[in-house]
Amino acid sequence: MRLVTEDLSWISKIQVNQPAVLRRAQQIQARRTVKKEWQAAWLLKAVTFIDLTTLSGDDTFSNIQRLCYKAKYPIREDLLKALNMHDKGITTAAVCVYPARVCDAVKALKAVGCNIPVASVATGFPAGQTHLKTRLEEIRLAVEDGASEIDVVINRSLVLTGQWEALYDEIRQFRKACGEAHLKTILATGELGSLTNVYKASMIAMMAGSDFIKTSTGKETVNATFPVAIVMLRAIRDFFWKTGNKVGFKPAGGIRSAKDSLAWLSLIKEELGDEWLKPELFRIGASSLLTDIERQIYHHVTGRYAAYHDLPMS
Repeated sequence: MRLVTEDLSWISKIQVNQPAVLRRAQQIQARRTVKKEWQAAWLLKAVTFIDLTTLSGDDTFSNIQRLCYKAKYPIREDLLKALNMHDKGITTAAVCVYPARVCDAVKALKAVGCNIPVASVATGFPAGQTHLKTRLEEIRLAVEDGASEIDVVINRSLVLTGQWEALYDEIRQFRKACGEAHLKTILATGELGSLTNVYKASMIAMMAGSDFIKTSTGKETVNATFPVAIVMLRAIRDFFWKTGNKVGFKPAGGIRSAKDSLAWLSLIKEELGDEWLKPELFRIGASSLLTDIERQIYHHVTGRYAAYHDLPMS
């Protein structure tokens, strides 16, 4: 159902209490993390939420192949055996690549017998400053090539100038172009100007049919932060209370350490509950995070930190 302008008039009245959000963010960052076997269990869970990502200008079939192998085998088997987790089928949630590399990823995953989804960025990633017709065609081509998840970027200028109806219409068109593929909408929150705009953009994206809302492209100066996440998670909760529809959340950009991943899992558990702690509703966009998680697992099992040559690269 298409929303008319009157339905969006309430958006302009929304205000976010920034000091309260910042206080909540400080509480999260000050909290002590879980230790020992509890930490190992949470870190293995974190692996299953990772969209293992490569978005580089020098991507080739060979490094897409390595990425897909790592997605299928994210933690060394001997480490999983030591934890009695070798038969649990632990993989990352997806691999995420540029549209031109989707065919490579589909082929590489098939070669290793892995059926995890291929996610593709689209719509003029990362800036979103291309013609709408081009952005829509990019989605359709990625889906044709085998992407089952599409990470689109919004036109930030529509948020900054308060054109909520136009933003809604664009995302509806993205939704239609995706067909059966999941739509993950990147808000690029570091470029939206205020937490109030982050909340408004989150609501519009969900109303327009997004399956996930995502913090960042990873290419902005400011990427996934706790204040932004709190605002987006509260928007997801409000949307669920109003509609009964669960929308997923994906922080991305700057999440590099195992400790970071534990803080994000804890935040999701506290703000949205255990129902959201599954790959269908929570993802972490990352390229180097998995390396540090595997190092921490190695340390838990062996009592020492791995040298770089001890762990396979992705």
